[in-house]
Amino acid sequence: MTLKKPTFRNLRLRMHRFTGRKVTSLDGLSLICSEDKIPRSVATAIIKGGYELAERQLARKAIRRDDRVIEIGTGVGVVGLVCTQAASAGRVTSYEANAILEPIIRENYALNGLSPNLILKAVTVDGSPITFYRDPKIISSSVIDRGLENEKVTVESVPIEQALLETNANVLVMDVEGAEIALLGAADLSNVREMIIEVHPHIMGVEAIDGMLADLVERGFTLREKRHKTVWLSREPS
Repeated sequence: MTLKKPTFRNLRLRMHRFTGRKVTSLDGLSLICSEDKIPRSVATAIIKGGYELAERQLARKAIRRDDRVIEIGTGVGVVGLVCTQAASAGRVTSYEANAILEPIIRENYALNGLSPNLILKAVTVDGSPITFYRDPKIISSSVIDRGLENEKVTVESVPIEQALLETNANVLVMDVEGAEIALLGAADLSNVREMIIEVHPHIMGVEAIDGMLADLVERGFTLREKRHKTVWLSREPS
């Protein structure tokens, strides 16, 4: 199923702003679009339908009913909700290092009659506490110092091996602003069938991302599709 951005996107945005609507619809979901709760850029992307579009599209194609999904980097919860629609309630576990986002995530789930399996920790290679660079606009928050004027906080983390084991996930959805190379390189992916990964060549470099993808192919995955910066890799588990 290929999702399309809503038609008349700019008109939708103007109407939302004119009427002061606090909630909008996207992919059959009700979502917060109030700028007193989320940054204006995020609210605009949600209203116009472009927010994490490639991840949403590929999640619907990759995830089967009754899959178990681990989502690393949930943001405001939109992709996690799409994954929940596809896999069914209770089968998606989301990790998010930015604790400020918790009430937004929970409200988005509640608007749809759901409650998230949400763990407010980073996912790392070794599980040590880590410095997290928190972007007030959300989208550039990262465990990697990008030289931006972000708030620096220390957060607890879970080793990726532990996260995969405890969730028993066979689908991995990841958007970690450049940390994907280290995490995927360290992870035992033998039980994972599908991966939807947003890659960040503008942070890590094209050569490093290409090397990561080549390594995953060597480990038995097939690059099924690439949409903008998001890739879908698939294989039957060993």
